[in-house]
Amino acid sequence: MATIIVPNHPDPHDDAEVLRKACEGWGTDEGGIIKVIGHRNAGQRKMIKEAYQSKYNEDLIRRFEKELSGDFERAVYRWMLEPFDRDAVLCHVSLKEKKADFRTIIELSCIPHADEVLQMKRAYYARYNCSLEEDVASHFTGEMRMLMLLLVSVHRFESDITDVKLAEKEAEILHDCIKKKEFKHEEMIRIVTTRNKTQLIATFYRFKNAYNTPVTKSLAVDKDDNFVAALQTAIKCIKSPQKYLESVVSNAINKRGTDEDDLTRVVVTRAEKDLAQIKDLFHKKNGVKLEDAVAKEISGDYKKFILTLLGANCD
Repeated sequence: MATIIVPNHPDPHDDAEVLRKACEGWGTDEGGIIKVIGHRNAGQRKMIKEAYQSKYNEDLIRRFEKELSGDFERAVYRWMLEPFDRDAVLCHVSLKEKKADFRTIIELSCIPHADEVLQMKRAYYARYNCSLEEDVASHFTGEMRMLMLLLVSVHRFESDITDVKLAEKEAEILHDCIKKKEFKHEEMIRIVTTRNKTQLIATFYRFKNAYNTPVTKSLAVDKDDNFVAALQTAIKCIKSPQKYLESVVSNAINKRGTDEDDLTRVVVTRAEKDLAQIKDLFHKKNGVKLEDAVAKEISGDYKKFILTLLGANCD
């Protein structure tokens, strides 16, 4: 369930005019910007951008880049992008870091529907004139490269049908590989990267029931290995995406020095999807509302914007 609060049928031309006024004069009216874009869904934001371009012959996102700064500017920029284009940007940014962030790549490749991943990869090529696969291949090496390439390139067949016997067989294969510490075994990689999500979830539940421990905890015996960590991330994203994303948010705000990039990524990518469920999981786990925990860790216009997307009343 989404968390943003959206009015019925707002006029994109009126919104464009409000945003123009917010960006004119000696000082930017950040509150006026938040009041508009923080309460518009992706389709409405697209119409606002089109209306703004038509009326003022100026790209709205570029105007925001000039007027805003810091974490607030980055959050607004990512919020205003088309969803698939935004995911492409997030993947590109994670690859261009000093040490490529495999978790973000896996998150954006394993959580969305297969068709959504395909559209994200098309957006990536359109924006950067090279494929996501090419960039992944150039930033990882060895078995890690192979795993990452399979995760971003395999088009998983979407199905609600599960084969119980297959789940039993492949749970046993996973267990044998982990028991022998053959984490990079081709069978383990094949199962995690190619099976459809419904079948994989059945396999993961079979593993837990048969061996009295979740597969991710069984893998934790070698938690400092990036390859193993990547496998764990993929499994968590496939099995329980909301639970995984809740852990990303928790880690972002609980670590010494808030990780604004992780917090922003989860909020802007899930505010129109399942952020309400993520909030509920956070509340149950920590005994405090996510918006209250976030409010203590960040400040300024960035805080107002993130809280708005979380559905909190910031007036």
